[in-house]
Amino acid sequence: MKLGVRVTPRSARPGIGEWRTDPGGRAFLEVRVAAAPAEGAANDEVVKLLAGALGVPKSSLAIVSGQTARLKRIELPLDEAEVRARLSR
Repeated sequence: MKLGVRVTPRSARPGIGEWRTDPGGRAFLEVRVAAAPAEGAANDEVVKLLAGALGVPKSSLAIVSGQTARLKRIELPLDEAEVRARLSR
């Protein structure tokens, strides 16, 4: 599945936030990271944070769009129901 995330870089409180819905009705997950959005540091931290929270290897996640934007699409080996279940634990 492709997971929509909205990234907040340079956050004082890194972590995974709430599920939200964009104006088009698509669900996305809020993710806060401490890294600055320079040289891919924030992207790397997003992948590391999500992989740890979902219990999957970092190599199984890939940012497929939004490399330089706050809104990103991340390819995951799980479906949305499984992602929501694992994040709610």
